[in-house]
Amino acid sequence: MGGVSGRTATTGTVRRAWLSNLTRQLARQPIWAFVVIELLFFGLMPATREVFFNSGNLLNVLLQSTFIGVIALGMTFVMIDGEIDLSVGAMMALAASLSVGLQPQLGLIPAALVGLASGAALGLFNGAVTYKTGVDSFIVTLGAMLGIRGLVFVYTQQDSFFSMNFSYSDFGMSSVGAIPTLAIIFLALAVILHYVLSNTRHGRTTYAVGGNRSAALNAGVRIGRHLLINFTLLGTLAAFSGILLSTQMGASTPTMGTVYELWVITAVVLGGTKLAGGHGSIVGTVGGVLAIQLLRNGMNLMQVQAYWVQVILGTMLIVVLFIDKRTSRTARGGVEA
Repeated sequence: MGGVSGRTATTGTVRRAWLSNLTRQLARQPIWAFVVIELLFFGLMPATREVFFNSGNLLNVLLQSTFIGVIALGMTFVMIDGEIDLSVGAMMALAASLSVGLQPQLGLIPAALVGLASGAALGLFNGAVTYKTGVDSFIVTLGAMLGIRGLVFVYTQQDSFFSMNFSYSDFGMSSVGAIPTLAIIFLALAVILHYVLSNTRHGRTTYAVGGNRSAALNAGVRIGRHLLINFTLLGTLAAFSGILLSTQMGASTPTMGTVYELWVITAVVLGGTKLAGGHGSIVGTVGGVLAIQLLRNGMNLMQVQAYWVQVILGTMLIVVLFIDKRTSRTARGGVEA
């Protein structure tokens, strides 16, 4: 009995510590204040207040956040490492095309697994080339983006693929209660990866590698192995996002995921992850994703042209990067050249 009660007490302590850590992170993330401002603004505007807080509209925001959000979770790990991956949108398209296109030959689940494996393999490739050659990951993944997108067009012959198995699209449109299944998957992944980043050795290593790679190496961290894990995680999540999007559409298109890498990077940076590495969180990234989707949704309800959303987000990103640069200089106690 004593052993059981002791384990229960320990479990309760761990749970309370985890919730306390999550609460502190929410309080430290300015992006969540911006999310609240967006909710108040669009909820009170005459043009949107009738519809914006409708449960169907808010659930749609959450659903549309899934596809950028799943990738952004993996991108957070890579960017905290001080790296970046521009090929995630192309990985989405390839995984979705394989998942739908191979269904007649392989069946539903095996085809989806092939699509998922393609993302893992390409993520592993990006990480290996980045580490082994010493070439900046921006350049490596820019080349990968072009190459993978080319492979998609070769495989699809520039045609869209449609799933003839209705259970595939039924899954994408399903819900648990009122909440879309795909949104639940996103939120579950966010909780799991928040725990990994905040409470595991791998998470601590991620911050160490991004904060000071030389010190991490001297401390015995296997940098190459670590980068391979995080790039593979990101590639797998990019492929998974593409598969999830194709289930909602019941199809795949060769242009799927175009400019998604920019949306993802914007969401992660808005969420507080530094481009130089060493700082960031899953909580902030989720806030960045929701901020983008709320802005897109609210301005769409106001019938504002889509390009103005891009103008606003681009301006926000520049401001955030400027503030990030200033705070980084202050933290180092001087002015960078």
